[in-house]
Amino acid sequence: MAIHNSLKSRLSLPVIGSPMFIVSGPELVIAQCKAGVVGSFPALNARPQKELDVWLTRINSELTAYKQKKPDQTVAPYAVNLIVQPDNPRMEADIAAIVRHRVPVIITSLRAPDPAMIKAIHAYGGIVLHDVINVRHAKKAEQAGVDGLILVCAGAGGHGGAMSPFALLSEVKSFYQGMIILAGSISTGSGILAAQAMGADLVYMGSSFIATEEANASQEYRQMLVDSEASDIVYTPVFTGIHGNYLKPSITKAGIDPERLPEPKKEIINFAGSDSRAWKDIWGAGQGVGAVNKIQPVGALVAELSKEYRTALEDLQNKLFISGVGR
Repeated sequence: MAIHNSLKSRLSLPVIGSPMFIVSGPELVIAQCKAGVVGSFPALNARPQKELDVWLTRINSELTAYKQKKPDQTVAPYAVNLIVQPDNPRMEADIAAIVRHRVPVIITSLRAPDPAMIKAIHAYGGIVLHDVINVRHAKKAEQAGVDGLILVCAGAGGHGGAMSPFALLSEVKSFYQGMIILAGSISTGSGILAAQAMGADLVYMGSSFIATEEANASQEYRQMLVDSEASDIVYTPVFTGIHGNYLKPSITKAGIDPERLPEPKKEIINFAGSDSRAWKDIWGAGQGVGAVNKIQPVGALVAELSKEYRTALEDLQNKLFISGVGR
């Protein structure tokens, strides 16, 4: 509970910007943190590996300078995402860089982190979150000793799960006492509030941030998000060996018929060694794209979400009062 409150108290809105391959870089992360939400990026986005030190130095220095310039403004901590794979040749070097720079939040994916890794991060005061798509993965992460679970539910962009957030959140809360972050089609302030009402501490948002000016995304990618709706999302394991959600128009543009996709890969792609150019044609997005209606700076997006959140809270309070709940 102390970790829950410690992190939430450092945010202007209970949101973590999800780490997105290629799209998330220092510019996006810094803008998100300045706006009061957790900014994150995959360590693998910093290539070659030594570039990770450069990115972390920049993020730490710019956020520190901003805090000194505006001491009364909420500046959120940032996070780095690690893909935990046995064949990741840069894992040891990435962890060393993370510890050296005292990264506040670590997000692990694919496999539960080693307890030794968690101990090293806890030693300087960092916390570890792990993303899961089912109860089995959640229990493994709990046994490893993570501080929080990111429940990646149906409709989430990129490598999303297939379970309803109502089902997965309920089952995980029956045995897990740590922090819970909910992901899956959350793209409005009312969606953030709904996740909290269900029992989540924070939410994970990705697609909305791809359409911001600070994201490392092409103008065409941003505009495709604005022009798309939930029916334009395709859920398939074809591109990486893991089920994920992608924009149908980008698949078509790449010369592939989304209605006649080839057989999926038999093995999971080695993300650490993958060529990022392969990801520039097939673009990930979640089913919440219907709420992404314009390209704007991160600050404007977070301000809009905050206003929607407050309005939704007031509306809910009025409904509960009218219905007599709580009297």
